[in-house]
Amino acid sequence: MCKVVANDSRAPPPQDDCKGASRERSWGLLVTAGVGGTLVALYAVVTPFVTPALRKVCLPFVPATSTQIHNVLRMLENRSGSLVDIGSGDGRIVIAAAKMGFKAVGYELNPWLVWYSRYRAWRDGVHHNTRFYISDLWKVSFSRYTNVVVFGVPQMMPQLEKKLEEELKCNARIIACRFPFPCWIPDHTTGEGIDTVWAYDLKHSRGCETKRLEISPETKS
Repeated sequence: MCKVVANDSRAPPPQDDCKGASRERSWGLLVTAGVGGTLVALYAVVTPFVTPALRKVCLPFVPATSTQIHNVLRMLENRSGSLVDIGSGDGRIVIAAAKMGFKAVGYELNPWLVWYSRYRAWRDGVHHNTRFYISDLWKVSFSRYTNVVVFGVPQMMPQLEKKLEEELKCNARIIACRFPFPCWIPDHTTGEGIDTVWAYDLKHSRGCETKRLEISPETKS
């Protein structure tokens, strides 16, 4: 009698297929981890930029144009003393003022912009004449500065005007960019459109207020 040997149909799968599947799973994990890490990094970078826009009174970062910087520097001609930029952004105004010889300080709530400003000041060789601080402008006293620069937004200008009126000395000059103060009358104006810059000498603004309060003399009968 002849014996028939049956083929075993349950043979193990080739090892190459297993290795391929394992490699695909590894690549999938790496891609997932990479995408997740990228999203976390973007969140960390973007959040400080977006957060100010969520506040009641926001001061968003909009880089100053070269024309705006030029106009600000014109308003600082023949001026001396200390200078502060309120909401200094990436430090352009502070660095430009330092190159003119000012001891310039910038206050900025966004830490990324402050670190970048310090790097730019070091790169431009003016880090000895500049300082950048991470701080909320409403929690800082500006009483020791004689030159103040601000790139504000309309909803913050009335409150800031009152704060500066209370803190600054009579020899101070306030330079507003993009938006003027609501009550003060500017002593000097230059530029057009978004590049407009208004300069206010506080001694004149206070003088105007005093004149308004004076009682006019009675006319003779």
